[in-house]
This record gives sequence, C-alpha cells and structure tokens, in this order.
Amino acid sequence: MMDNLIKNIKPPGKLKHVTRLFACLLVTVVPLSVLAETDWSSFSIDNDVFYGSDDGYTGGFYYSWIDTPENNRPEIGLLAKAMRWSLSDRDLAADEYSIKTIGQAAVTPDDLDEKHPPLPPDDFPYGGLLFYSDTWLQAYAQQAEKIDVTIGIVGEYSFAEELQKGLHTVIGATDPKGWDTQLNDEVVFQLSRGHMWRSWVSANGSSDLLLSGDAALGTISSSVGVAAMYRFGEQLERNYATALQITSRAANPISAGPISVQSGWYYFAGVNATYLANQIFLDGNTFDNDDQESMDYDHEMIGATVGAVYSWQNWALTFALTDMNLIESNDRMDDYNQYGSLTLAWRND
Repeated sequence: MMDNLIKNIKPPGKLKHVTRLFACLLVTVVPLSVLAETDWSSFSIDNDVFYGSDDGYTGGFYYSWIDTPENNRPEIGLLAKAMRWSLSDRDLAADEYSIKTIGQAAVTPDDLDEKHPPLPPDDFPYGGLLFYSDTWLQAYAQQAEKIDVTIGIVGEYSFAEELQKGLHTVIGATDPKGWDTQLNDEVVFQLSRGHMWRSWVSANGSSDLLLSGDAALGTISSSVGVAAMYRFGEQLERNYATALQITSRAANPISAGPISVQSGWYYFAGVNATYLANQIFLDGNTFDNDDQESMDYDHEMIGATVGAVYSWQNWALTFALTDMNLIESNDRMDDYNQYGSLTLAWRND
C-alpha cells in the first residue's frame, strides 16, 4: 500500500524527486525505528482550540520514543551525533536521555472558506511541516545540556492538508478550501543547542527554579533565547533536564516531562525571552518563494507557559498553555503564538 502511495505522488517543480524520496523516508523508514526497545513513549497534541481560535498555528501532532538511564545507558542517535562535539565529555555521573520525535504541524489563515485567501502580510499562509527530530540530553546534579537535530519537509508532502481536512470532516468543522495556495515544497532543517541550570531548590525539595539558554539555526527557524521556570510538586530532581524542551517549537515543549517520574505530580510556570531571526511559516519559503512577502511580526519575544504533570504507575499526563509572545502588538500574531498542549506518556515495559 505504501509503495502505491509513493508511486502516486506527482510533485510539481524542480524538487519533485527530492520531495518524493524525502516523504518516503519520513513516513516509512524513520518510523521503523519506533520498533526498537525504548523505555517510554509519548503522544502530544497542540491545538489553538484551547484559546478559542482555529487559525495561525492551528495545531500539531507529535509522537516520541524515549530511551532513559532506567535500564541501560542510552545510545546517542545518528543525527544527534553531528552535534556531539559541542557537549561535555560523556561522564558516568551523568543521566542521559535519547528522545526521537516524528511530528506534523500546520498553519492556516483566518478564513477557511476562502479558496484564494489573502497572502502574507495580510494573513497567514497555508503551511504544513512534517519532521523528524533527534534529541540528546545529558543531566548532572545541578545542570543539563541538550542537542537537537531536526529534518523535515514543508509543502504538499507534509500531508497537513489531508490530516486537517480529515479531522475537520470527523468533527464537523469548516472544510479548509485554500490548501492549493500552501507553501512550496522544501526540505528544511534545524540545529539546536541548550544548557540548563537548577539554580535554586527549596529546603524540602518541593520547589525549584530552572534557568536556561538556547540557540537554534536552520531553515525551520533560527533563534536565541533565555528562559526561567518555577516548579512545585514531587520528585522534581528526577526530571528537571527535560524542561530544556520548553524552547523548542519543532518538538512539543513538555513531551518528555514524565521521564523517570514515578507516581506523583508537579505544577510549572515559565517565562522566556527570545530573538527569532526567521521562521518558515512567518517568512515563507527559504528558496523559490515567488517573492512572497513575510508576516509582519516582532522578532523580539517575551513568552510564558503554565501547566501541570500527573503520573501514576506506568502513565503520565501533561497539560500546558503557552503564549509565545505576550507583548505582540499585531493582533493577528496572537493566533500564531497561543496554543495548548496535551501529552500522554507511557512506560513500554
């Protein structure tokens, strides 16, 4: 069946062979690695319905499989090895985590009934991103390091059109009619490097303060930022390093939150300051963009997120609300910056 699907792909333009091959790799070869033995899996949903809208960053779906130090020492992923040089030397005292994610995200304009919607900067474009992300964390007693390599594709072969139309049919929502105007096909990437410090812990260990810095470079987005997060709850020392995911937009911010947490709970609230140099949904295609204009957005951003994690036995549930830019002066950009996230994680053994 998959062979027939790939044969029926008829991409336009100069990238047809590249996009066909890349789509095949993402939907067939990459997911096969899910079958490898891992300690945890998680499924995350981002959606702007939590803020009462259905445009801008309209939503995303993310599946992650996670190796932890619970049973054996994890092995660094193939893509993450490309940035291994930037980390401290591997130390037996460090807890290590390998997190691999395949996901899809979508952006849409305000009027889904319009077959030829206004183009940027008057409104958001239709755009989808299908990606694979390889993340490696090294956690010490009071600090942690992260590297992340993401590859993906935007355009027709992100399959965002098919997913959104199918979902809207099931729930009886408006049929989005303008996907023929979506971003052009393009293979995209992003490299990310982060560092976190557990800078303060309460006397009884029920509260802590995490400080972090992160930088990303790529055609998906490029940015530098700093963040602070306060947490209150149980067993905080066991999973603070996964909060480094908070600065990543390509992967759900808290998809790895339940790692190594036994039955328990905690609440979190964080703020971040980011300079966003480029973002493909806001700036349009990096190449072959037909002189399409970008959205009018502030590159300097102040964001916030609040949420809670509850775990029991071999399961964990996380919910978070995020606003990527509290000071955005463009009302249209609010629809891009605000979304909710729901994550269910489970232990595989």
